Amino acid sequence: MRPACVVFDCDGVLVDAVSSWRTLHDHFGTDNGANLHRFIRGEIDDVEFMASDIALWKAVQDPIHKDDLFRAFGGCTLMKGARELIADLREAGVFVAIVSAGVDLFVGSIAAMLKVDDWIANGFVFDDEGWLLDEGICRLHATGKGKVIERLLTMHDLEPKDVVSVGDSEMDLSMHIEGSRFIGFSPTRSSSVTAFAQAEVPVVEGRDLALLRPLLGL
Repeated sequence: MRPACVVFDCDGVLVDAVSSWRTLHDHFGTDNGANLHRFIRGEIDDVEFMASDIALWKAVQDPIHKDDLFRAFGGCTLMKGARELIADLREAGVFVAIVSAGVDLFVGSIAAMLKVDDWIANGFVFDDEGWLLDEGICRLHATGKGKVIERLLTMHDLEPKDVVSVGDSEMDLSMHIEGSRFIGFSPTRSSSVTAFAQAEVPVVEGRDLALLRPLLGL
């Protein structure tokens, strides 16, 4: 059945990049893999993780301007089939949203490009001249996306059965609120593959969002 609402993660789903945070690490030549594993294990929270990212970048370049970050995302591309899938969902009257713990500068540009109905992401704080400050801003926890889904349903008078969420990692399973549907999309980490199997959710293999169409009633 075609849902009334489809909620996508951004990085690794709508965009063919593992992480918008990782894209910035590649740009600055840094690696925060150790803290990523700590974050996944729940040893540090989203705010601490973001601050550790920023500290690594500033150790390479300080200060960092907003324009520098925009340029870092210049090589990122949409996932194959993204533009067509989102357009067809919206044409069919489906409410489309992005719920991402990625970088707001980047996620916002993807949301505008795809003309989705709503979006939310984490990100940065800048001073009045556009220079990056030391702390990130946490609008949602990577493992707490279900709360955002519940708010979205309340705002638009929808029920859990009306929504399908799509994500590529174990943290995205938090979008799978009771009564809703979740689709795993092309997981790249072995931990995500295991988590999806344990959750018994359908998983689409292949880097093409057209593969979601039969599961979304298109």
